[in-house]
Amino acid sequence: MLKLVRRILALFFWVGITMLFLDISGIFRTWFSWMSHLQFMPSVMRHDHVILPLLLIATLLLGRIYCSVICPTGILQDLFSWVAGWKVFRQKRKTALSNRFHYSEPKQWLCICILVLFIIMTIAGFNAITVLIAPYSAYGRMVIALLRPLYIMLNNILASWSEANDNYLFYTIEPQQLPAVLLWIAAASALILLVLSLLGGRTYCNTICPVGTILGFLSRYSWLQINVDEDKCIKCGLCERNCKASCIKVSKGMPVHIDHSRCVVCGNCQQLCPKSAIRYSHPTSAISHQTPSNSTLSRRSFLTVSASMLTAAALKADEKTTDGGLAIIEDKEIPIRNTPLTPPGSLSARNLQQHCTACQLCIAQCPNGILSPLQSFDSFMQPEMQYTKGYCRPECTVCADVCPTDAIRPITIEDKTAIQIGRAVWISKNCIPLTDGVTCDNCAVHCPAGAIQMVPKDKGYTFDADSAHWIDEYGNAADPKTTLMIPVVNTEKCIGCGSCEYHCPSRPFSAIYVEGNEVHREV
Repeated sequence: MLKLVRRILALFFWVGITMLFLDISGIFRTWFSWMSHLQFMPSVMRHDHVILPLLLIATLLLGRIYCSVICPTGILQDLFSWVAGWKVFRQKRKTALSNRFHYSEPKQWLCICILVLFIIMTIAGFNAITVLIAPYSAYGRMVIALLRPLYIMLNNILASWSEANDNYLFYTIEPQQLPAVLLWIAAASALILLVLSLLGGRTYCNTICPVGTILGFLSRYSWLQINVDEDKCIKCGLCERNCKASCIKVSKGMPVHIDHSRCVVCGNCQQLCPKSAIRYSHPTSAISHQTPSNSTLSRRSFLTVSASMLTAAALKADEKTTDGGLAIIEDKEIPIRNTPLTPPGSLSARNLQQHCTACQLCIAQCPNGILSPLQSFDSFMQPEMQYTKGYCRPECTVCADVCPTDAIRPITIEDKTAIQIGRAVWISKNCIPLTDGVTCDNCAVHCPAGAIQMVPKDKGYTFDADSAHWIDEYGNAADPKTTLMIPVVNTEKCIGCGSCEYHCPSRPFSAIYVEGNEVHREV
């Protein structure tokens, strides 16, 4: 019963989080965005006073169920380990996996060193190293870099087939251009996790993962633990050889030793015990004298607390809607910005650097495709805005809605239209009216903030407020067909959305681009 419940909950969380990263329509974001807020590291980064205490209390009550039920990287380890056992399915169940695992001594010194280094780097704001081993972020990168391209490819195949049959259930999505370093890191993370899972089950979880180390300290004192009834135990060793956490030690003439700091309450040992000597109960209970009613109670406790966690998390879910993407302009180069552009709600590049875990969720969910991972050391793989394929639409707040760490804080549409993340800068040498002598007012026409105005290039014109036209000294209105007009930017009204940069027809570099603000300001 314990193993069945754990597997059902684990599968639910794993599928939900995976689809959240694969989502291309916004449907899964509506249903599963709360799962990202339930992750341990994001709740620490956003100083969550509800989820974080809930996870700690659940660990003190039930043990490390977070690692085997909620954490996607922990569940992925179990899947890798399970795949390794496929070859033995033809054999009898209890003897098939008899030599897969064995007890290993805990490497506390290594766990503590990694945890201390992780905490120091996180507090100092140097997330370039910490994001590599943070379990939720590592899983997000693996899905974004390795699975999402295949998912989009499958979607596009179905879209082509649907269109050929006059069915528009699917629509074509342009694949994201991810930096090579992200692909290499994701592939290396997946390979390391696979090897460690095949050889040692939960080696990563119990040795490298800082979240596992923290929860391991608490799980030593959990109210419910895996315990062995020595009166029934025959020292067959099946529990030890099937413990993927390598935390059970069986010795002849000695009581069975269980390292509860590494036990993730998977239920393997309980299921395989031929004498039903293993129970999930309070350690001080007289196991040999417990009745079936006590067993039912302990299982009911597991289900009750797990359901409470799900309910509390569901209350934090936000139902949001999203809008479609934009047409793509080809052959445009990214301008060199002195200050990177960070999404509205991130407050500043420094704030984003200190709080972002580089999980890539905002990049995957951005409906306009304008977020891409940075490759600088101090902001490694954190999102930055580029306007070659779209612009930041004032009515879109998706990145702020899905960010689980509050590195991009929740904002309303009204808030966003008043946040200046940067300001437009005009480059005269690239402007088509000056280079080609033709009329162009794309930047002014498409500016949603009305911050760009076209003015005559030649002097001697004044603006007439009554007619809303530029007139010369004789009172004649300037004719855009004969008078070259150039853009002027009102930096007090510009919000840095990038519409001007995106719609500028100048190639390869725009005649107008957005320079980021060190600190966002209200306009």
